[in-house]
Amino acid sequence: MTIRFESKILPREACVAAVRSGALPRPIVFTNGVFDILHRGHVSYLDEAAQLGASLIVAVNTDASARRLGKGDDRPLNTEADRAALLAALASITMVTSFDEDTPQALIEALRPDVIVKGGDYDMESLPETASVKSWGGRAVAIPFEHERSTTSLVRKIRGQTPN
Repeated sequence: MTIRFESKILPREACVAAVRSGALPRPIVFTNGVFDILHRGHVSYLDEAAQLGASLIVAVNTDASARRLGKGDDRPLNTEADRAALLAALASITMVTSFDEDTPQALIEALRPDVIVKGGDYDMESLPETASVKSWGGRAVAIPFEHERSTTSLVRKIRGQTPN
């Protein structure tokens, strides 16, 4: 039996080709992150992002890219393939791809989404991605955190460490 959601996981080139060919309904919303241990904060954020358009593309950091973020020597805990699979299983997500760079700037420029979304802790106007999306008439949105959750806090709790 085929796992249906796996068809939503595409290599970067195939994702870009799908967008450029018009295969996805617009407006296209784009967001990115590590999504190491999927939690309520993530899924609430992703659902809100999906409501800003007709298609939601999520780009996950590759394992190497995630390690460069300095979240810990043993992070990410879940592999890129596993993180992508969990995201693809969500009904709110249209497509999942990945990026190996430190930022998704090049991928955003290749996809040219109508909306880019980040969590509420980002100053959208200071991001180069915002300038890019605005240059083709798109917009950048920060979604406030609905549920104060983080993978780092969960990892500390599992390890019996005091949360910050």
